[in-house]
Amino acid sequence: MGAKKNLLLISNSRAYGRDYLDHCAEAVSAFLAGINQVLFIPYALKDWDDYAEKARKRLNGLGVELVSIHEAADHPILAVSSADAIFVGGGNTFRLLEAVHAHGLTHLIRERVSSGMLYMGSSAGSNLACPTICTTNDMPIRHVSTFEALKLVPFQINPHFVDADPNSRHMGETRETRIKEFHEENVTPVIGLREGSWLRVEGDKVSLRGDGGAKIFLRGQEPFELGSGNEFSADLELLKQPEASQ
Repeated sequence: MGAKKNLLLISNSRAYGRDYLDHCAEAVSAFLAGINQVLFIPYALKDWDDYAEKARKRLNGLGVELVSIHEAADHPILAVSSADAIFVGGGNTFRLLEAVHAHGLTHLIRERVSSGMLYMGSSAGSNLACPTICTTNDMPIRHVSTFEALKLVPFQINPHFVDADPNSRHMGETRETRIKEFHEENVTPVIGLREGSWLRVEGDKVSLRGDGGAKIFLRGQEPFELGSGNEFSADLELLKQPEASQ
């Protein structure tokens, strides 16, 4: 039997009034306990050097060394092959997915995570862990040949989930409307992960943490709230019972 998948999927890397990863620093520190070096994937932003420096400074503050994949002495494939943990930063999900595919990392990351390599993602990095990137909030600024992502979890995430403002005069689609449109064409469950929240995945068990909570969308059912501290199976089977959402 292989090692359990071990993931930390964060909705947002920066919370209002706080610096980079400050709101989830304790969770990041606990997740990376015993890890000396993390391989950073900065592909979601244009300036990889600047992004890597920001991430390095924050993780160094937690006692963890960070090496960006574009700085690594080895080819990206070799760098991922030897990593104990990777951190995929946020930014534009289409840019990120295109680069991961272009470097031939998709199947390798999936295999490494399945065999025990730690995976931490924020925003676009959390989207990348899903079956597809179809529930991202980003514009398709880069062409991708497929929407298929890493398939590390069997559900979709909509990071930065925002509830509709009943007093708003905005006439465009709400985030909930867009997710319901997704379910007109797809059956995969969606977790609307509010800012300030993250998911801790250990094998087939998922824990919702942070202070923002989440909204769960299952095809053919009304969406419902899930508060921090809830645990459920990765296939969301337990959440299909109404009483589980109380």
